[in-house]
Amino acid sequence: RPAMAALPRGQEAADFYRRHRVPQRLEEALNALFPRCPADLYGELANFFSKFSKPPVICKLVGRKVLDGVGQPALEVEIHCTVKNYEKKVCSTIMPSHSQIPESALPDTAEAVERERTGSVNTAVEWVNESLNSMLRDLEPTDQCKVDVMLGEYFTKKMQERKEIQKPEEDGEGEAACAFTSCSPSTTALPGKKKAAKPRKKVAAAESAIPPAEPTESVLCGSLAIGGTSLAVAKAGAAISHTPLYSHIALLKCNQDSLKEITLPLPMVTLLNCEKTSPAKLKLVKEVMLIPPVQLSLKQGIERVLDIQKEVMRLLEPPGKAPGAQLADGKKGKAHSTEKKAPPQALKRISHLGCLIMGWDNLEQPLLLMRTACNNIGLNLGTDVYLAINCAAHELMDYVKGKYEILTGTFKSPDEMVDMYVELIDKFPFIIALIDPLRKEDRQQWNKICYALGSKCYLIAEEAATYISKLKIDQSINLPMCSGVVLKYINQTKVSDLIELTGILDGQRHITILGSPDGESSDDSLVDLAVGLGTRFIKLGGLSRGERVTKYNRLLAIEEELAKNRKLR
Repeated sequence: RPAMAALPRGQEAADFYRRHRVPQRLEEALNALFPRCPADLYGELANFFSKFSKPPVICKLVGRKVLDGVGQPALEVEIHCTVKNYEKKVCSTIMPSHSQIPESALPDTAEAVERERTGSVNTAVEWVNESLNSMLRDLEPTDQCKVDVMLGEYFTKKMQERKEIQKPEEDGEGEAACAFTSCSPSTTALPGKKKAAKPRKKVAAAESAIPPAEPTESVLCGSLAIGGTSLAVAKAGAAISHTPLYSHIALLKCNQDSLKEITLPLPMVTLLNCEKTSPAKLKLVKEVMLIPPVQLSLKQGIERVLDIQKEVMRLLEPPGKAPGAQLADGKKGKAHSTEKKAPPQALKRISHLGCLIMGWDNLEQPLLLMRTACNNIGLNLGTDVYLAINCAAHELMDYVKGKYEILTGTFKSPDEMVDMYVELIDKFPFIIALIDPLRKEDRQQWNKICYALGSKCYLIAEEAATYISKLKIDQSINLPMCSGVVLKYINQTKVSDLIELTGILDGQRHITILGSPDGESSDDSLVDLAVGLGTRFIKLGGLSRGERVTKYNRLLAIEEELAKNRKLR
């Protein structure tokens, strides 16, 4: 009786396995493996049958609040997939919150931004663990386009919800504002900018006739959940495909199954961070960066930058001596006169950018320092290594005077800024890139500086490209005339957005630079993004601080891997 009962069950099992072609494939596996006699027979059988398993699908997203490299809250997104019937954590990524606080911001403003940053991360964690977790369940992590479309739709829905909530509030505030402005002065100060003063002369009113600052794009609270999830899914797709993230991104961009060669981006290595709020006079320069020549390997280029950095530190080491006095080549000027107060020494502090913090009294001092350091170790600026300067001019505008404060008490109009840059490049031709030399609103002056210097150096827009959602209009880029842009992976930016945007920029022959966000973590995915997208440069900060050096190490590892596989162009 038991044998008769088992017979139908055995027939059912046989039909089940036959329907899934198990006997046929088992015979194929045994025939294929026997001539090889593998040491790990069952391992080889597992590998053989894994080819026929279902593709992994997302089963769970986990969001949590972590800390970035400077102790600020950041978002971590974990991707769990169902792999061969088991739940498995595939990868995680950390998305720093991007809330730039101007150096001149008032304490109340800085505190408000920090509260907003914390609230945004908390909301992002909630989105990931609840809405996005259920929305993306059962999707294949290799389908980046579908995931990003769903994330974009979710973000649009959240934006619409916020507008509906804010509309009644704005209507009420608008009526109050009308009553208030009728008795208020028209001159106001922008947050974090120079304080406005009442113009005493008609000349002051004429000077302030500049294009007004464009309103800052409001950031939806929790929006970094979109960018963090998109990048985490890309990492999961790469892991599932057993391919490096940079190769996965490159294949997505090229829409191909395989790649022949990859070109690495040149690093823009920050050597000096010039504090604009320091006691020194110079405000124009925010970062002084070194760019190694293309003839060197990335490893050789980094070693050369480190050699220059050591020499710069040596030159700044003697206490009580002014860098300007050592760098004036024996010529005395009013900036280097012994009767004047010596420029401040290095503050022996490392910036959050991973480089030395310095203050200067004029623009030539840091440039002469760099030239002297290179000469001392047998290098020539302009052939053996190049210089780039991040001016961050948008932080210098005095909206009352309508001029940029380049030195303490020294102001220049937008047209005068163009003339100053032309003189600077003529005197120091080893400068091959100026980042944010003007505000994005001064488009007429951007045109002038591009015509004057476009053949001599790159003129890069960073602040104008901070919010990628405002860059793309149809198939054109909403930018002032420039050589290229610094893109940042922040907030609601998705991997598909960067792929599309870099494709448009490539078609328009713009230089593309991928830059690190204001907050930084030890997550090195940014490097893979830059390599996969094929950017010309990558801007990671200096060669100090773990969260910065981790990314340079990743760049070196990619170079070694590509060279080994003979795919390095």
